[in-house]
Amino acid sequence: MNQTILVVEDDVQIRKFICYCLENNNYQYITASNGQDALRKIFYENIDLILLDLGLPDMDGVDIIQRLREFSEIPIIVVSARDKDKDKADALELGADDYLTKPFSATELVARIKVAFRHFYRYNQVQIQTYYKVKDLSIDLDKRQVYLNDQPIHVTPLEYQLLVLFFKNAGKVLTTDMIIEEIYGKGYGHDTQALRALMAGLRRKIEKNPATPQYILTEIGVGYRMVDE
Repeated sequence: MNQTILVVEDDVQIRKFICYCLENNNYQYITASNGQDALRKIFYENIDLILLDLGLPDMDGVDIIQRLREFSEIPIIVVSARDKDKDKADALELGADDYLTKPFSATELVARIKVAFRHFYRYNQVQIQTYYKVKDLSIDLDKRQVYLNDQPIHVTPLEYQLLVLFFKNAGKVLTTDMIIEEIYGKGYGHDTQALRALMAGLRRKIEKNPATPQYILTEIGVGYRMVDE
């Protein structure tokens, strides 16, 4: 691997732990202990992914997300002690790709990094991808057909649109507001009842047991995430 990860963390012990995890998995990294240093390195270094703490000594990490998203789609994984649903939703709405709450294991950290890279490279492929598959569920955009265990299944137009959104963002947490805006339009508002009903109907069609889904998982208080193998 030759990807370089920027670790933005002011806590020395946590920064050392993250760097140790990256070294053991052959990732190159550079570090920053405050927001200004992080922004300088983002502008002048070749960065492929950012692990970002929100509680920095000189600025809030969400300000970095906002500024970065004005000119770049570099994957951002928030690594923060803030565990309130609003903090998670705000960071994701502003453009973070994932949110990992402290404390966390080395295994989970590396898994989230791999998913973020996979999603980024898939999204930025020059050739437009028209076929997606997760486990036994797949979708063919050219044929506008959904398959479960290689057998076509019927979905409504809204269910199809929802699946396309999830397949294109597999592994990424999508907030309810993001989904509602994409499916129903910007003027729909924040009423989640229709989305919950739509999700329940879709799960009955694609999940063996809708109460314990294996394809589209609920991120409580935030939104939904399609698993990424």
